[in-house]
Amino acid sequence: MSSVLPLDPARNPAYLKLDLYCRGLRPHESLERDDAIRPLLRTRAGLGSGLELVLPGGLWTNVPVVEDFARESPYELRLEERGGEQRHALLMDGELVALVKPAPPPAWYERETSQGRKMRQVGSLQGTYLGIYMGQVCQFWKKGPRRPEPENCRFCSVGLNLGADDADEKLADEILEVVHAARRESGITYVDFNTGHSDNHDFLDLLEPVIRRIKKETGLLVGVQSPPHPERSRYEQLKAIGVNRVSFCFELWDEQRFAEICPGKERAYGLDGYREVIEHCAALADPHRPTLQPWVVNGELIAGLEPPEASRAAIRWLTERGAVPTVCVFRPLKGTALESEPPPRTADMVPVFADLWTRTMEQGLPIGVAPNIHVSLVMLPEECRALVQDEQTLERLRPMERKLAWKRRAFRTAWHAGRLARRLRPTG
Repeated sequence: MSSVLPLDPARNPAYLKLDLYCRGLRPHESLERDDAIRPLLRTRAGLGSGLELVLPGGLWTNVPVVEDFARESPYELRLEERGGEQRHALLMDGELVALVKPAPPPAWYERETSQGRKMRQVGSLQGTYLGIYMGQVCQFWKKGPRRPEPENCRFCSVGLNLGADDADEKLADEILEVVHAARRESGITYVDFNTGHSDNHDFLDLLEPVIRRIKKETGLLVGVQSPPHPERSRYEQLKAIGVNRVSFCFELWDEQRFAEICPGKERAYGLDGYREVIEHCAALADPHRPTLQPWVVNGELIAGLEPPEASRAAIRWLTERGAVPTVCVFRPLKGTALESEPPPRTADMVPVFADLWTRTMEQGLPIGVAPNIHVSLVMLPEECRALVQDEQTLERLRPMERKLAWKRRAFRTAWHAGRLARRLRPTG
């Protein structure tokens, strides 16, 4: 019997997640009385403009609802009463596709920090991990000595969100207050820091003291998403203080398209600068040494802003160097230079994301190993197995799947044992 899943949103949750990214959904008026839904936050740390849902199979997603293209979506979400119980029904052209669960709003979101700010303005859940944007707005949004005009990426909404759903100048103490609240009440295992461009390259200087405190006080996994730092030795330093993931958003593989869409990144770093830092950081990993402090390198792409073949070439290049691709679907956010552009077609995206699973498995990369990390803004590589439509590929990679499953069990067992030991450790 074939293990290939049909590309049917009612039978394949991964395909449903991808199709929702590309087509969005229309919230029915019944949702207006629903207080169980996480608020729509346009944070500086990502494309979190949509509705956070949990699909069948435990797949978390952030579905476009406010963008213009979502108005034409065949999908509609309704709050229904059946047998005295409420349920969230996702319909496609009026027919039930799936029952979904809204991501609940954390109780700590509305709590204030010691500085009097809402905790959700300091950090927000993106799926099940905590995302925090450090420092001021990415300086590509501002004029500067080398920028007579802003050079922000054309798809980006970072500069539009400051002061609305995301605060600037976050203090270390209040960041730790939010981290502790999210760990205690939401069960997070991972904190991800995001920074934009800074002309004096001080983004890691801001991060390192906070990261040291998080590792010491909580033992959580920590990641850093930032532009390439000119001093490559800073990445050895990040690894030494316990950072578990470094991520670089070069977005596009086609050099001409990269220059058009990301003018600031092209001038300040160039696509070759991103490639070089990824290779440098990937070389720091020791894949043969088991550890509870892994070192993972990600290269981040936006699929749908260039031909699918270019995204697939980037995935191949990254995985061959030991880096895990992070691929999101282009979303034409309101207020951005590309707000009138159409999102990509789902059919064009399927081969891209099928390649994401195939290439990471072929290289034996550690996907899906850490516990309780569900990401709503992207298709995780392990989720993309269900998009592979070739039985021979699935059969060929089954030994790698078994090996990866063993790694996941071993890491998660050791992780939970370590957390228990930390709780039982005497204080004072």
